[in-house]
Amino acid sequence: MCGIAALQLRNPLLHSQMGSLLSSMLCQIVDRGPDSAGLAVYDTPGLVSGSTSTLSLLGREQALPAAGIAAALESLLPASAGTAVKVVGDTTFVSSAVDTELLAKAVRETLPESTIIGRGEHVAVMKSVGHPMEIAAEHGLEAMSGSQGLSHTRMATESAVTAGGSHPFSVADDLCLVHNGSFSNHATIRRDLLRDGVVFDSDNDTEVGARYIASRLKQGDTLEEALTNLGEVFDGFYTLVVTTADSMAVVRDPIACKPAIIAETADYVAMASEYRALASLPGIDTARIFEPEPGKVYTWSL
Repeated sequence: MCGIAALQLRNPLLHSQMGSLLSSMLCQIVDRGPDSAGLAVYDTPGLVSGSTSTLSLLGREQALPAAGIAAALESLLPASAGTAVKVVGDTTFVSSAVDTELLAKAVRETLPESTIIGRGEHVAVMKSVGHPMEIAAEHGLEAMSGSQGLSHTRMATESAVTAGGSHPFSVADDLCLVHNGSFSNHATIRRDLLRDGVVFDSDNDTEVGARYIASRLKQGDTLEEALTNLGEVFDGFYTLVVTTADSMAVVRDPIACKPAIIAETADYVAMASEYRALASLPGIDTARIFEPEPGKVYTWSL
């Protein structure tokens, strides 16, 4: 019964409060998933910057220290790329002014055992095993600013309790997916994607959903179309939140088995698994509050 809390800030004047608001929402869903947690934040100074690709690597401990990673990457990338490596909490961030795929190739060559958990010019992804609020504190969530934030507290059902199995799953540039529920036919869809050359990092059913959406977007679907197609292909009970560099989407399964509540104002859109996670948001007393309808895809853009 995992917990989801997501926030898109339409009003730039609220960007400085993104971390504190998302932290307050996360605090209210801890008991829905106490074994591990993950975060995705967009446009957060110090973690990402425009025109620079950033990869989030799972774990603070890598095969090389941060300075060694930077030196190795500098030998593989253009001198003008300005490669930097930064460790925050249980996540290692690698940034360089090159194409994301070129940076990922260099990282795989330098750190073949590493797992890339986030990628793009706008998103930073962080996840670990342990109490969700401790994970948030280790990464400094409360002090972060940004345009969007996404968090997930996990109670594992389909795979082991590992940091790699935590959500969000970010498998394409600036794309993130979190999931409450389970996909009953994920093994079949995984095999279909494997035949198409898709590579997986975990045995988690949610990663299958993320890889499917990324595949549909690559084929030209809009985000709404990709999620509509997912609903026609995937079986199970689920609530999904998907974010991109400038959008957020929510969808529930056709019988709406898993909970979700949305609050919308002129300043923000917020979604959570329970209303109490929304209760302390500014202007919540005048917000439009509703439960998303079964099977309907909702999308918002910055």
